Amino acid sequence: MSVILLVDDDIDSLWALRLVVEAQGHHVLLALDGEDALNKASRYLPEVIVTDWHMSRLDGIGLCKRLKLYPALAGIAVVFTSSEVPPANLSALWKAFIRKPLDLPAVERCIDALITRRLSAPQFRRAPISGKGRWPAMSSRNWT
Repeated sequence: MSVILLVDDDIDSLWALRLVVEAQGHHVLLALDGEDALNKASRYLPEVIVTDWHMSRLDGIGLCKRLKLYPALAGIAVVFTSSEVPPANLSALWKAFIRKPLDLPAVERCIDALITRRLSAPQFRRAPISGKGRWPAMSSRNWT
């Protein structure tokens, strides 16, 4: 189960997307604008953030730029959504762009792909386990 942060000022879109992502088995956090999303991202460190572009207080592009300023948040995969095509020179700020109206199965596939890619990164691979533990086994005859 991964933590997914959904950010949109349109409540109806937010709840529809929440139902789809929760049905995948993920824990979902909701934010209505970029400021709230930034606070929740720093507190919960989600694996993926799905954000809209146009919102009050801090828009989606501003959120993506602010995430890159903090090393702990810079590696979070962002899915950027909008009915408009964002400027191409800013595409490095997010991992994927999905145009609105959202194709919910496409969003599901995108989230799954980003989580799979993140979990297969070298820092998440298992270290080999040696046969010896720190403490040697003790014979039951020594128990009192």
